[in-house]
Amino acid sequence: MSILRKTRIAILIGLFVTGIGAAQEKKIKRSDLPPSVEKTVAGISKGATIRGFSEETEKGKTTYEVEMVVNGHTKDVEVDASGAVLEIEEEVAMDSLPANVKAGLTAKAAGGKILKVESLTKNGKLVAYEAKVETAGKRSEVQVGPDGKPLDIEE
Repeated sequence: MSILRKTRIAILIGLFVTGIGAAQEKKIKRSDLPPSVEKTVAGISKGATIRGFSEETEKGKTTYEVEMVVNGHTKDVEVDASGAVLEIEEEVAMDSLPANVKAGLTAKAAGGKILKVESLTKNGKLVAYEAKVETAGKRSEVQVGPDGKPLDIEE
């Protein structure tokens, strides 16, 4: 076997192995949801407009996300295969935030324009606020804790 062929095989194997460990998200239809996930979605989406569903497998665990619009704001909910809600990202109005959270996000935005703010809830507990920021035409995200202070580790 030539060196070139061995090199190509090694590269393909490396790409394959890397792909297995990476998160793989795909759009799905509501009819593709497992019954336990469908039951949860039916409960959390009452009165909402559903924009779509996705399935993601990471480190061998599959989760499902429903993207919704509720009362004019976005709400994305991640559910595990058993139907348990893992995470909720919900759009909140900047003027409805506590002063310390507004101040923390504004400081982290460092002069950039805050486009959208979401609360981040994991396992039923508010863990962070996340802002989409535009600075000199580039978009990024910043986070602060529920107290408005920088997080040691972003959620």
